[in-house]
Amino acid sequence: MKERKKQASMMDLYLRWPIWLSALFLPLALIGSFFSRAAALLILIAGLIHLLIALRLYFTRRSGLISALLNFSLSTGEEQLRRIWEMPFPYAIVNDRGTVLWKNSAFSEIARKEKNLSGNLLSMFPNITEEMLLREDAMLEIHSSFQGRKYCIDFRRAALISGESAEQPSFYDGESEVVSVYLRDETDELRLAKELSDERIVCGLVYIDNYEEVLDQIEEVRRSLLTALVDRKINRYISSVNGLIKKIEKDKYFFVMKREYLQRMLDDRFSILDEVRQVSIGNELSVTLSIGVGYGAAEYAQNYEYARVSIDMALGRGGDQAIAKSQDSLSYFGGKSKSTERVTRVKARVKAQAFEELLENKDRLLIMGHANGDMDCLGASVGVFRMAAELGKRASIVQNRVTPPILPLKARFLNNEDYPDDMFISGEDAKEMVDGNTVLVVVDCDRPSILDEPDLLELCKTIVVFDHHRQSSETIQGAVLSYCEPYASSASEMIAEMMQYIGDGIKVRPIEADCLYGGIVIDTQEFTSQTGVRTFEAAAYLRRCGADITRIRKNFREDLKDYQAKAEAISGAEIYRDAYAISSLKAQGLESPTVVCAQAANELLNIRGIKASVVMTSWNGKVYVSARSIDEMNVQVLMEKLGGGGHRTVAGAQFKAGKIPEIIAQVKKAIDQMIEEGEVS
Repeated sequence: MKERKKQASMMDLYLRWPIWLSALFLPLALIGSFFSRAAALLILIAGLIHLLIALRLYFTRRSGLISALLNFSLSTGEEQLRRIWEMPFPYAIVNDRGTVLWKNSAFSEIARKEKNLSGNLLSMFPNITEEMLLREDAMLEIHSSFQGRKYCIDFRRAALISGESAEQPSFYDGESEVVSVYLRDETDELRLAKELSDERIVCGLVYIDNYEEVLDQIEEVRRSLLTALVDRKINRYISSVNGLIKKIEKDKYFFVMKREYLQRMLDDRFSILDEVRQVSIGNELSVTLSIGVGYGAAEYAQNYEYARVSIDMALGRGGDQAIAKSQDSLSYFGGKSKSTERVTRVKARVKAQAFEELLENKDRLLIMGHANGDMDCLGASVGVFRMAAELGKRASIVQNRVTPPILPLKARFLNNEDYPDDMFISGEDAKEMVDGNTVLVVVDCDRPSILDEPDLLELCKTIVVFDHHRQSSETIQGAVLSYCEPYASSASEMIAEMMQYIGDGIKVRPIEADCLYGGIVIDTQEFTSQTGVRTFEAAAYLRRCGADITRIRKNFREDLKDYQAKAEAISGAEIYRDAYAISSLKAQGLESPTVVCAQAANELLNIRGIKASVVMTSWNGKVYVSARSIDEMNVQVLMEKLGGGGHRTVAGAQFKAGKIPEIIAQVKKAIDQMIEEGEVS
């Protein structure tokens, strides 16, 4: 390196001596001034002209000089030069501006194809920049194309006059290092790789979400016609991509196709969802499909497993959507319709009996919801606690922090002789209680990252999940019993149904009925959202058990500061695209700003013409976002674009970093994207 710097200094000295020579004109002019001012002026003019010429030569002729030096250097090793010249791999040497100083025959052949080529590497490959040539990396690999061929371009450092390497010609120009360039034609390689990928098999499953419900709505003579129409549309859609489809049950299909046709499905966003939804022969309820696609794996069995996981997730998110899964990616499409309510309670009965059987050989239950638990989380937890008590099992509810809205109801359990002292415990205490016979029951949540004590998932061998939210890509893995119903209004509704099938039915205590009823009231926004027949049946059951509406309403009354903050957020809301209310809420002075944030989002939906509302607040180093809608927008999809999730009409997201104006901009971008993709009705 020292030798290289010395050589560079000598070369630079040689190139600059004409510039230094210009300085001699100054003393000459000074001497000449003693004899004649005209002579002195003439000497100065001559010196200026000499300086301009020297500078021009220094800055414009260096590349040519260096190129000549390079050829001279190479001529000393004629045999080595001949081998490099005849090498079948394109090779060239360029300076830091991309000018080609020397190239072998293979490189010359490629460059000859472009008549207008200026002898500059940057003009051949536009995606190469001068900054890349100036990088300090010893090696740099760039992929580009030229004249319809694809090349892998390798850059390596070089030095012209150096004894450090005798294998390749290199040089240093005094200010910037020159780079050796190798081209590798990878056109055929990439083509073969794509052909191999396109030939791989894609597995898919298609389920009709509401087969029985739709058939029950129409006359018996028309049922076969409806089935035939749906069947024909599904078969025609798969056949259009050269796929093979097989009906495995009356409402289930399996199909396979080549990977090359999958992109067509992705581009049209699985248009079969809309086509089937439009089938109408007197049915008031639209037919909806759930589609799961698995691809990308080398084994057929693995692709089928991806498809199975995708279809389960599509059903768990409410149906009427398609999910495509590979090892590295997960894509969602559809989800425009409301979840289909199941009138029958068979599933609730089956899950209740399975839960009862599971607890037979277990000693203790730990019940946990999401962090900053709300009324629904408390209600579902208390309901599971009652079921465990009826089965003679010890149970504790894990809570690290109690939000103000649930404090009044929780206080009724504390210091109550009817309930044990360890009914509510912290996460740290819960971890000390875990043993081989401990069951962890997760309620109102299926995302590990937002649980109140995520470490319990690793400690407990037996996990049960009861949730009503639409599933996202992040779910609790390894649950021995999972009951996730997105049609349900709340987790409290699901637990209230199950309680009626535990033993001969559980007579819930009034205080417990209040918690469960309150959870339903809050999540349905007082029975105005996500409410079905079974919601009212669950509420009626709780009322018979002693739930007091007046008592519950008193617990829901707001603090004055909360009410004022909510009013300020509503008054300061921005109406984006004339249909989307976006606002922020100040958390200062509020005990539970996330709850007030959600309440403000609910209130904004009362404005005429609003399709969805989004309210956010910054609290404890995070930004919490609450999104609400009635039926015109799936806010779950909106929040998933921001890393969150939830329900079709109720969703949210959390940001560990970022400012509210930046997040508002992200929300607007996500709304624009949904509108462009036709995901907003």
